[in-house]
Amino acid sequence: MKKMKLYAHLLILLIFFLDLSSCRDVQSIFIFGDSVFDAGNNRFNKNCSVQADFPPYGSTFFHHPTGRFTNGRTVADFISQFIGIGMQQPFLEAQIAVRNGSTKVYPPNGVNFASAGSGVLPGTNKDWGVTPIQEQLRQFQTLVDQKWINKSVVERSLFFLESGSNDIFNYFLPFDPPTLEPDAYVQAMIKEVSNLIDQLYKAGTRRIAVFSLGPVGCVPARAFLHRAPIDRCFGMMNVMVKKYNKALENLVNNIPTTHPGAIAVYGAVYDTVQHFRAIPTRYGFSDVSSACCGNGTLGGQVQCGKEGYKICQNPERYLFWDYFHPTQHTYKLISKALWSGNKSRIRPINLKTLANLTQNHKVIT
Repeated sequence: MKKMKLYAHLLILLIFFLDLSSCRDVQSIFIFGDSVFDAGNNRFNKNCSVQADFPPYGSTFFHHPTGRFTNGRTVADFISQFIGIGMQQPFLEAQIAVRNGSTKVYPPNGVNFASAGSGVLPGTNKDWGVTPIQEQLRQFQTLVDQKWINKSVVERSLFFLESGSNDIFNYFLPFDPPTLEPDAYVQAMIKEVSNLIDQLYKAGTRRIAVFSLGPVGCVPARAFLHRAPIDRCFGMMNVMVKKYNKALENLVNNIPTTHPGAIAVYGAVYDTVQHFRAIPTRYGFSDVSSACCGNGTLGGQVQCGKEGYKICQNPERYLFWDYFHPTQHTYKLISKALWSGNKSRIRPINLKTLANLTQNHKVIT
């Protein structure tokens, strides 16, 4: 705790001496995670069954499916917009362009490696053809090793890391019971995240944003689960999510000590979404339980766009777009909280402040 307070005080002093009106040093973002961030990588994953490459995905903003598991933009897209850079291209799409010669370089605004359906545990949904986050890191490392990405760019970039929802949801599936107790399972997840952060740091990463899981026990897809209630969130699942999030924040808090020169922030997505759910009308929501697009109980038993699906008239009024994922409206609200919110939303500093820290201003504790 004392180390965190010292770190926070040093950051405050650092920020005080920065001219925050100057041009931001960040020109690129590198993204790792699951369907919350996937911008279309799974479209290029051979034999991958986890897809959002069909209507009405993307219908609100892009007006066509992009592979994003929502009706428009994700948090990564909004943060890029706030910084003033373009949306990151999926790695596998960019790789094809480089290999076939249609472009000679990878995009200068960063790359999105996220793969829907993946988890922090290497085996999560691997049979579905998704790219585990460990492989996502290897893809990035290869670009650095082969000098497709300069290390000076890596040092100036933002890195987004978000994963774990699929691991925890799968823990409660009846047909593949876990061999670990919940606490041990969470610790196994945290160990993997710690390894990922170590690898990113060794590759040159110095500014990293790690995002908590949202309230996975509240997603409409819980209608699939025998033990899950329908009239409220699945408490047992959310307890496990909160344990993971607490351990994740502790890990992030220790990064300045274990990784000298690195600046890390923790995005409290769980608390932010629960705040929306507690006072929905203040944020424009009329439904915070059911999917806008899907069918069955809570709209959570048929995937959006699949045979028999139904869609609501106004997605902006729904917290959930499909059985597992938020609407663009929800993502925009989360993005604003992460970009300029206070410490109840992201800590010790927000993404706007993190983006304004120049390469020459490093925190040493």
